Amino acid sequence: MTAPAAPLSGAIDLHAHHLPTRYREAALAHGQAHPDGMPALPEWDEGDALAMMDAVGIAAAALSISSPGVEFLPSGDRAALARAVNADGAATVARHPDRFALLATLPLPDVDASVAEIAHAYDELGADGIGVHTHADDVYLGDARLEPVMAALDERSAVVTIHPVSPCGWEQTAFGRPRPMLEFLFDTTRAVVNLALSGVLTRHPQIRWVVPHAGAALPVVSDRVDRLHRVLSGEPDPVDLIAALGTVYFDLAGLPLPRALPALLSLVGPDRLVYGSDYPFTGGEMVAGLAAQLAGSPLLAGPVALQAFRTTALSLLPRLA
Repeated sequence: MTAPAAPLSGAIDLHAHHLPTRYREAALAHGQAHPDGMPALPEWDEGDALAMMDAVGIAAAALSISSPGVEFLPSGDRAALARAVNADGAATVARHPDRFALLATLPLPDVDASVAEIAHAYDELGADGIGVHTHADDVYLGDARLEPVMAALDERSAVVTIHPVSPCGWEQTAFGRPRPMLEFLFDTTRAVVNLALSGVLTRHPQIRWVVPHAGAALPVVSDRVDRLHRVLSGEPDPVDLIAALGTVYFDLAGLPLPRALPALLSLVGPDRLVYGSDYPFTGGEMVAGLAAQLAGSPLLAGPVALQAFRTTALSLLPRLA
């Protein structure tokens, strides 16, 4: 029997995860068998990942640590695990430099340790970018306390992917349901709005931010937030939220069709889209099905498809070319 054709061709995946053995063991040892209310913490193997990529048509994937990152550890222990996770990721990239890139983990909200890890990741490990979460210990992206970290990322012109975690107060808002169902989307929206309205996006324009899950709720709420901010902030020169969001990138992980992608394209042009699989938190069969939907969408036809699936990502991570 002939194997089915890969739905994509040469795609670059900017929303993929790895779970190195010592990371997964540490997470399980600290109560993360059901992260964010999900049924299980998935396993990850580079051979399985490569097989999935070949089947789907993914040329290369940028690896980051998903929720809960290293935040399940006491703050003083996070730096050591982040350093170990990044070393393991760099080793994977060294074995398959044309197939994987490393988005290094930071021990946030420890500013000094995070600035040190940025330097180590780039200068010693050859990291391709950084992966951060919407918040750590209730310190959200855009918080003034993280300004030295933002400055260090700006100095590196870093590609920085954002991933949601369970929001503050999820115990009251999730109603017992897994937080990726709804809470992740709201937490992404909250964090990115704070990045914009706090001025981080304009103060640090060299950071190349990648927002997950087709922008979460941003396409729907951005006009309301922009208008009310202008009216209520009292600032003499309030941030133009719509313009600020036009400077970031958005991955297509999750379920962008049939409704989220059209909404996102009303906010930004197709040149701001990049592909994302969310593997292994999204299983290989579902990755293939979602990729086929994207490949068949008239919204991503012709040159737009090449742009969204490959060329824009390569402009961010040219080493993968």
